[in-house]
Amino acid sequence: MAVTKGQGNPNWTRDEIILALDLYFEFEGKIPSGNHSKVQELSQLLRAFPYHSQAARQESFRNPDGVAFKLQNLRQLATGKGLGNVSKMDEEVWSEFGGDVERAKQYANLIRAGIEVVESENHVSDEDEVFAEGKIVTETHKRRERNPNIRKKLLAKLAETDSVKCEICGLVATHAIREAVFEAHHIIPLSESTGKPTMLKDMALLCANCHRMMHRAIAIEKRWLSIDESKAIIFETGE
Repeated sequence: MAVTKGQGNPNWTRDEIILALDLYFEFEGKIPSGNHSKVQELSQLLRAFPYHSQAARQESFRNPDGVAFKLQNLRQLATGKGLGNVSKMDEEVWSEFGGDVERAKQYANLIRAGIEVVESENHVSDEDEVFAEGKIVTETHKRRERNPNIRKKLLAKLAETDSVKCEICGLVATHAIREAVFEAHHIIPLSESTGKPTMLKDMALLCANCHRMMHRAIAIEKRWLSIDESKAIIFETGE
């Protein structure tokens, strides 16, 4: 197998390693060379990631041989055989997904579905608000929530019952500034919402401050939180 010249390339991210692990499972532990078509496909996908636009100009960045080496790293974690220079992130991803092929596949599919969305907006998530599903899926979620049409429709629906207020802190605002104060939050877990149309029944109305705090709580807890769970964390109610 060829040796890559990857010095100076950014470390592999959690998203990228999940995609590599999904491919590792597909090969059932038999590591191909960089000439394999699926290794080359993954290399092309990783080079298109929106977070490494400068690095992707280097031929060594996530090239097919580098992808094959990453598969060797994952085999080392799985079997004790293979390359020994595994990273801390390799170990973390293996610890989380190594025993669950289907969950790894689910997350890999979510990441693939989100790459085009993130790239189209040229926007990178706040590092403090990256959910357990990774940067790509987090940004896909936020893009859906930023849709102004959804917010307008949600406000109009709640106005019918005079219930326009933040579902966490209870803040109300005059009609003139509601669109500046409130945001729509998708209450369905990311793993269940991708690929489905956005429904108003799946949205909660939050003030911008509580929405940011809820996203931060989800990132810290590394799991999806309900409105009540977020309220308890934000206000330390002990509920």
